[in-house]
Amino acid sequence: MSIKLKKRLLLAAGLVSSLTFASTFALAGEAEDKGLAISKEAKARDIGWTDSKATLQMILKNQHGETSTREMRLKSIEQENDGDKSLTIFDSPRDVKGTSFLSFSHIEGNDDQWLYLPALKRVKRISSRNKSGSFMGSEFSFEDLTSFEVEKYTYEYLRDEVAGGENCWVVVQYPLDKNSGYKRRIVWIDQSEYRIQKTEFYDRKNTLLKTLTFSDFHQYLDKYWRSQKFEMVNHQSGKSTILNYTNFEMKTGLNEKDFNKNALKRAR
Repeated sequence: MSIKLKKRLLLAAGLVSSLTFASTFALAGEAEDKGLAISKEAKARDIGWTDSKATLQMILKNQHGETSTREMRLKSIEQENDGDKSLTIFDSPRDVKGTSFLSFSHIEGNDDQWLYLPALKRVKRISSRNKSGSFMGSEFSFEDLTSFEVEKYTYEYLRDEVAGGENCWVVVQYPLDKNSGYKRRIVWIDQSEYRIQKTEFYDRKNTLLKTLTFSDFHQYLDKYWRSQKFEMVNHQSGKSTILNYTNFEMKTGLNEKDFNKNALKRAR
């Protein structure tokens, strides 16, 4: 083989390699853009509900199938240019009655969360380093109880797939917070109404930790969809938690005074 032919072959191989890299890079960029666009639209469709109230039943199931039930109330309020605020109050059983949890989600920086323990008569602040801890013995972590904010993740569209009987976009969310308990989350967002049908949570070792499924969707104010049943399954412990929502209302007249640290102690 002549030297000139070898040079031409090497040049051609280099060109093919460059084109392949450029194509792969372009596809990666398109996947990021599509994942971000889908997530932005899902968020945009859930703005304007102002405030809400609901009663909840929390069913805890251990690895042996044994269950225990808790009754709670949830209040939430939107914030302009920031994440939502929420207040959760436990009504039963007796050993957790009066316990309340206040969460301020933020678009930037760490979320603020406090837990009031009536037995100790004190308010405990949840450290950002402890956000992956279990919320009241459930399979939900403190991190899971904050509102979704687009700016807190980077994104990648993976594929189209059916979940919950709906055609969905499958999008990976990579948390930007170094204190997050997750390496990534994979969400199934339906193409009809931009509702999340399912979320998989992967731990810091990138191993599947939990799966959260949403069902029994209802529409409120002719616009906003809410699932009435959340089921979180922990694949590593064999435990699960179900949240059943009832008496859901929006635009009930809640205000900022209903969501401060003093509200924790007076919550009834």
